[in-house]
Amino acid sequence: MKLNVYLAGEIHTDWRAEIERAASDLEVTFSGPVTDHAASDDCGVAIMGAEAQKFWHDHKGAKLNAIRTRKALQDADIVVVRFGEKYRQWNAAFDAGFAAALGKSLIIMHGADHQHALKEVDAAALAVVETPQQVADILRYTLSGVLP
Repeated sequence: MKLNVYLAGEIHTDWRAEIERAASDLEVTFSGPVTDHAASDDCGVAIMGAEAQKFWHDHKGAKLNAIRTRKALQDADIVVVRFGEKYRQWNAAFDAGFAAALGKSLIIMHGADHQHALKEVDAAALAVVETPQQVADILRYTLSGVLP
């Protein structure tokens, strides 16, 4: 068996690389959003032209990024969504909801301090974890039935 895993959520830490390293011996293909914050924010106007109003600037970028995100979420077997320590991560919550609506196996990752705020998101998940290693252990168990 081989898994396609989409890594959604915060882009300010190296959690994706930690999961990829810990799962490097597994038959897993990882994908994710564009994690270059400036490129993600400005892709729409860089490709389709400038906008005078910030709303339309952001609107173009969000729609262009949605092409990648929707395709990757639809192709994923498992979706991991990381909620980081700072910033309001509405995009991560949206990705979790979209994945749940698609019936994807959902793993949510966040610290204990976000437990109450994310209780509905957590309830839609098949696993809620705090560390990248726990995600890698879930992937290993899913593929082989072997415990850490």
